[in-house]
Amino acid sequence: MWSLFTSHASEFLTGFGWTILSSVIALIGSTILGLGFALLQIVPNRWANLVGKIYIEIVRNIPLLVITMFFYVVVANIFKLNGFISGTIGLTLYTSAFIAETIRAGINAVDSGQYEGGRANGMSWWETMRYIVLPQAIHLVIPPLGNQFVNLIKNSSVLAFVAGLDLMYQANMISQLTFDTFNPYIIVAIFYLMLTMPLSYYMRYLEEKNAH
Repeated sequence: MWSLFTSHASEFLTGFGWTILSSVIALIGSTILGLGFALLQIVPNRWANLVGKIYIEIVRNIPLLVITMFFYVVVANIFKLNGFISGTIGLTLYTSAFIAETIRAGINAVDSGQYEGGRANGMSWWETMRYIVLPQAIHLVIPPLGNQFVNLIKNSSVLAFVAGLDLMYQANMISQLTFDTFNPYIIVAIFYLMLTMPLSYYMRYLEEKNAH
């Protein structure tokens, strides 16, 4: 296994870099989108609520691979999207729906008296959310958000299906070149553990810190 890695280190490290880049972009994008659609579900506007609910229900119930292939095959015929961009967009949209539900659940878990107190003191709906409710909600949902972030990193392997240059794509190419169907994927698994385990432990640390 070590000899395989040393002889193909550039390919593995390239895939590792693309995986990290896709995960970071998707993490930022899905968090922003998720927060936006979470707020759409609770804003005092029926049509906004409907838009938020429809988006989340549709995206959550379509497989990630289908969403990714839609951008890679269909949307790419209109806009010039390569595999990396298509995969990252699919990953972002898919994860955002789960993050939206997580944040919405956190907002609903905040005592209603907090919101009423803000409104009673003359704060607008948005000010009450921004300064009173959301900070408490985010505090509550750190553990499930951490799980979503870990899932996002693991789901980034979908890029391999659209030639997204990620770790799995590189492993597939190396496996076909060397006829080794075992070691390339063990190496990829180790790289994924290098990403997910520190994040899991850090989220666990935050959870324990916030519990005190």
